[in-house]
Amino acid sequence: MTPNDWLQLALYLALLLALVKPLGAWMALAFAEQPNALTRLGGPLERALYRLGGVRADEEMDWRRYAVALLAFNLAGLVLLYLLQRVQGFLPLNPAHLPGVGAATAFDTAVSFATNTNWQSYAGETTMSYLTDLLGLTVQNFLSAATGIAVLLAVIRGFRRRSAATLGNVWVDLTRATLYVLLPLSLLLALVLTSQGVIQNLHANLHVPLLQAPVATSAPATQVLPMGPVASQEAIKQLGTNGGGFFNANSAHPFENPTPLSNFLEMLAILLIPAALCWTFGEMVGDRRQGWALLAAMLVIFVPLAAGCIAAEQAGNPALHGLGVDQQASALQAGGNMEGKETRFGIANSALWATATTAASNGSVNAMHDSFTPLGGLVPLVLMQLGEVIFGGVGSGLYGMLAFAVVAVFIAGLMVGRTPEYLGKKIEAYEMKMASLVVLIPCALIVVGTAVAVLLPAGRAGLGNPGAHGFSEILYAFSSTGNNNGSAFAGLSVNTPFYNFTLGVVMYLARYLLIVGMLAIAGALAAKKHVPESAGTLPTHTPLFVVLLVSTVLVVGALTFLPALALGPIAEFLSSVAH
Repeated sequence: MTPNDWLQLALYLALLLALVKPLGAWMALAFAEQPNALTRLGGPLERALYRLGGVRADEEMDWRRYAVALLAFNLAGLVLLYLLQRVQGFLPLNPAHLPGVGAATAFDTAVSFATNTNWQSYAGETTMSYLTDLLGLTVQNFLSAATGIAVLLAVIRGFRRRSAATLGNVWVDLTRATLYVLLPLSLLLALVLTSQGVIQNLHANLHVPLLQAPVATSAPATQVLPMGPVASQEAIKQLGTNGGGFFNANSAHPFENPTPLSNFLEMLAILLIPAALCWTFGEMVGDRRQGWALLAAMLVIFVPLAAGCIAAEQAGNPALHGLGVDQQASALQAGGNMEGKETRFGIANSALWATATTAASNGSVNAMHDSFTPLGGLVPLVLMQLGEVIFGGVGSGLYGMLAFAVVAVFIAGLMVGRTPEYLGKKIEAYEMKMASLVVLIPCALIVVGTAVAVLLPAGRAGLGNPGAHGFSEILYAFSSTGNNNGSAFAGLSVNTPFYNFTLGVVMYLARYLLIVGMLAIAGALAAKKHVPESAGTLPTHTPLFVVLLVSTVLVVGALTFLPALALGPIAEFLSSVAH
């Protein structure tokens, strides 16, 4: 790694950590059960929204009712988004006169955006009308992010409440997450992005004359510049860890990410809310040390992997070393592996973005992961396969990490022969079963989905590369959708009936089975009495627990995916070194 690489990584982490406490404190106020200055200020608008929706804000729900309401709400949004895509050709705000989206692609996209995955098997600027982008995709970016936060709030109440039968009101949680957190942050970021040149309009595509006439007489003398409401979607896609992109080139497109400042801010937005929610968690359970411990566990895994990805890309392609190609960084070149990367971002910002977007369930890209070196591409794969809990999605990453924490304290309890406790609640057989399902369901979906795709001709038909790299492309696709990430190696053609259906099913199950499991844990914990700490209680805010939690995450990931990784990126690396 070069000094610039270290500087970029350090600057990013420093600003991210500096914002954890202020934003975490803001969210703790937004979700507090007792009135405060923030909720009093937004109270009139909040109450107006409840009246409009027929919601009784003081009516609490048990975990089953909470889950049913949340699932029904998300299913309704999914269906509406599917229908909107199908009929967009007959609706306004479609200056390019784009036709309705095909059934398979519309299904895959509707599931993708409703589940906070934002996996895209289509080229955005040539597929979706402005109305579909605004009323469908952008709205789901808000609602899917709010869903993750709502589930986390229910889980926090499960730990905090004593002998309670309810977990709060899902409609209040969704409203507050949107009104006090996602909407104001998105408005602020969108304004800053427009100042940097990210476009925001409803104009038809522009046809601009070329500066130099094409050599071929049959070639067009103009270039088509796509327009659209980009900044508004860009802001919430990053802050809500949604990912996706208005353009097919995603955040590598200059209209979506034009400057070094816009690149830094968008990259910062990816991890901002997931990191700050750790502080919010500690504040809401009454022990800030618990939140710092979870954040520390995330950083212990994230920082070495980010440095490893940057180093692997900066080292360059091993196959080119023997050909005398100069891959050293200098004042005249970035060095390393620049294939598939924008020269304006270089190695550090491309590899750091790839690490951040797969640590969170974001999935946006500013470089093509399919062109990364074998070890550089291994890092995004590993981060997704660890369960998207190293920061993870907005809300979903933290409640996923809490599932691992339940497993970790259970293992510690077995070691000393004592009933495990976490945050004053005994962890018994039911909680352990649910936590195990939450941890293992994505693993099963990825492994089984990859195996089916490799075995069937329809799965292999879209491969862009043979051998180990082709296997990595399929493994990456199912790792991404099985953990609601949404990024892709991009060498695999997935806009086919086989992949649209299989990946859509995987996305749906990976999102909602885990939500039900976590709400079941929350309901069981809320009903329990608080257990006072004793000499035998394992402290869950110490470095020892951080090491135990990190070890649990790594061991589960290694036992599940190391054989598959050995067939993909590891085999590709060994092959490149051998030649």
